[in-house]
Amino acid sequence: MHRPVCPVRLCRLWPALLALLFATPAIGAGSITVASTTSTENSGLFAHLLPQFEQATGIDVRVVAVGTGQAIEIARRGDADVLFVHHKPSELEFVEQGYGVKRHAVMYNDFVIVGPAADPAGVRGMEDAAAALERIAESGAPFASRGDNSGTHKKERSLWAAAGIEPDSGDDWYRETGSGMGPTLNTAASMNAYALADRGTWIAFNNRQDLELLIEGDPRLFNPYGVILVHPERHPHVNAEAGQRFIDWLTGPTGQQAIADFRLRGQQLFTPNAR
Repeated sequence: MHRPVCPVRLCRLWPALLALLFATPAIGAGSITVASTTSTENSGLFAHLLPQFEQATGIDVRVVAVGTGQAIEIARRGDADVLFVHHKPSELEFVEQGYGVKRHAVMYNDFVIVGPAADPAGVRGMEDAAAALERIAESGAPFASRGDNSGTHKKERSLWAAAGIEPDSGDDWYRETGSGMGPTLNTAASMNAYALADRGTWIAFNNRQDLELLIEGDPRLFNPYGVILVHPERHPHVNAEAGQRFIDWLTGPTGQQAIADFRLRGQQLFTPNAR
């Protein structure tokens, strides 16, 4: 029986060609848009995660980083394939209303209260975050709020409510920036003001000036993140296959280890907790 003869040069190259074929991610795997928060962007987490995911899958990821409230609205309109935010009640409502398939836990960190080193309100080391905000309000010391319906802003408002206070942007001491975590911390630094921040962005923040971390550890400052595939039955154009691959990677062993490995200034910014 005649067998085709492989040219000598081709035979020598064949093992290398096979290795290249199986080592290269699938071409044309598509792209997805992820509506997420400024904390995942400002902390540098996406810059750490996405190259690894894209290399493994060939899927391009475009991130729209806004406050959680805005991110949910973007996903609700079908202008994103995946929602990755940090306000669990809003995430569960998004799913219950039929806009998302299922919420998957991804990771968590916590919120902290930062302020001027001089600490004019005298809150340093307090274990009750709501009581600390009450003392800040009573002192009239400046406070910088995101004021943007983000997950951080929602947490801040819940703490003010627990303190029995309704701060208003018309108050001299209370400044709403209407912007992300990084710009709000810049405002706090320039004003020598207090602010609520997620730990990841605080660790990554370079323009601290006189700001210091003053309060941490209150269980109410727990900050969980979830990821949700936008429902393709609600928006048929959603790239459900690629979006689910992103979710599976994030919540799988490789993605969870990548989250655990992300450190700045010797500190771990997020703790993976996918079930």
